[in-house]
Amino acid sequence: MALFRRDRTDDRSSARDPASDASSGFIPARTGRPRVESFFVRLVATGGIIGIGTALAAILDSQEVEAWIVGLVVAAVSVLLAAILWSSRTL
Repeated sequence: MALFRRDRTDDRSSARDPASDASSGFIPARTGRPRVESFFVRLVATGGIIGIGTALAAILDSQEVEAWIVGLVVAAVSVLLAAILWSSRTL
């Protein structure tokens, strides 16, 4: 049975550190976006939210949904998406 026994210290020393693997990836990690770039990305994403709201309103209107329901749905979706967007730390 001693032939099949392995030394556990060899396993620990040969294991790679996951923190060192993250920094050695194909694309190097970024420290963060510059403030101007971050603002521009959020501005473009806000324009996307407006586009989604417009498309949603057009679809609901083509289905002859009441106007107050269209307004309520578009406003709720816009507020939800904007909250997600502006609370993101990666943008």
